Amino acid sequence: MCSKYIDIRFKGMDMSHVNYSGLVEQLRTSFSSRKTRPIEWRIEQLKNFRRMLEEREPDIIRSLRSDIKESNFEAYFTDIGTLLGEIDHALRHLSEWMAPKKVSTPLVMQPGTSKVVSEPLGVTLIIGAWNYPFYTTLAPLVPAIAAGNCAILKPSELAPHTAEAMAKLIPEYLDEDCYQVINGGVEETTALLEEQFDKIFFTGGGRVGKIIMTAAAKHLTPVTLELGGKSPCIVDSHANLKVTARRICQGKLMNAGQTCVAPDYLLVHEDIHDDLIDAMKGVIEEFYAGDPKGSPDLARIINEQHHDRLTKLLDSGNIVIGGEHDRDTCYIAPTVMTDVSPDSPVMQEEIFGPILPVIKIPNLHQAVNFINKRDKPLALYIFSEDKHAIDYIVEETSAGGMTINDTLLHLTVPNLPFGGVGPSGMGKYHGKWGFDDFSNSKAVFNHSTAIDPDLRYPPFSESDQKILYWTTGGKKKTK
Repeated sequence: MCSKYIDIRFKGMDMSHVNYSGLVEQLRTSFSSRKTRPIEWRIEQLKNFRRMLEEREPDIIRSLRSDIKESNFEAYFTDIGTLLGEIDHALRHLSEWMAPKKVSTPLVMQPGTSKVVSEPLGVTLIIGAWNYPFYTTLAPLVPAIAAGNCAILKPSELAPHTAEAMAKLIPEYLDEDCYQVINGGVEETTALLEEQFDKIFFTGGGRVGKIIMTAAAKHLTPVTLELGGKSPCIVDSHANLKVTARRICQGKLMNAGQTCVAPDYLLVHEDIHDDLIDAMKGVIEEFYAGDPKGSPDLARIINEQHHDRLTKLLDSGNIVIGGEHDRDTCYIAPTVMTDVSPDSPVMQEEIFGPILPVIKIPNLHQAVNFINKRDKPLALYIFSEDKHAIDYIVEETSAGGMTINDTLLHLTVPNLPFGGVGPSGMGKYHGKWGFDDFSNSKAVFNHSTAIDPDLRYPPFSESDQKILYWTTGGKKKTK
């Protein structure tokens, strides 16, 4: 049987007796002691974090495979390898990020100096998702540590083995006075959201995102919401079909499509529509040796509830590839469907599974119009060898991020911001963007007392006003 919703009390902590207010206050006391401020301490925690990933890799992969049934390759790439890259990037640049940034000071404020000082926000709450349970919970922890914050981690209860692994490993490698893991379900999350945090970072769906925002509003707590949505993929008539088919299938079928930035639907130029379908059919045959169900490289759907939701979408179009499914093992074959109406169920919400609708378009203008009439997506993909076509789509559409002639990979570049726009999320992280997201950019102006002109003090003369206009770039009005 596939894993079901499991509301368990995890080892090491009876969640029914957790004093959430006391726990938050404990972390606030640690933060107030300024323990997290020195760069040496932050580097030590990041290095311990990295050591945990390396030393406990088998345990982490075992827990991931127990929860989401993905291959060892995918488990390492998505939940461990990418995390290692984020930590290494932070270690290389932390001193630069922490250094005060001098900025210019207007003439009227002279003699003086201005700078921006990055300071940690305080005690943060990070709520992860089930689809990449290790990564979505711990990736935000990298910038939280780098920026000098304390954090409570709340992994998803739908991935209980990974949540239990985090509850065990985090105290072994990170400072318990500053970093804690709380496991459980809706009850525990609701109790946590009653507390006052200095930042809440949530990865998940829009419905729960609204609940998070509502709870945060009571304390005016800033939030970062990493949500999702229907990420479109445009295939132009000038695309390299062989490479395009491979990269679309790889991006769509990673973790059985349970990826927030997976291509959700294709908009394919009518001239190459049938050829692309044939190419994808061949790619899926190649990827899984003609037997996706028996392949160790195709993950399973997280639980029966999601399996049932996905199978209801299979009536939304003409199935040209796949369509097979097995509820007992939560298996759904890689599925491609054509003749899909924009009003069909499969086009109404994020699919989050290995089902790929294909819509035929006569030109790029219609593709752009199709996308712009819908919510702004978390990701948008473009396949074309025509630079003008690419520039046109980049200029005329909006998305949290874009990848050209590939899928997913923009989120692996630490120098690029990752996040949504509008209903697909708010706030950006990864690299310096994450450091800034978990920091307060504090303005500091130092005004010298060596000179103290009378100009700024009453009584004000006509000449004072002329000087004021001159120093501020204004133009004195005449009567």
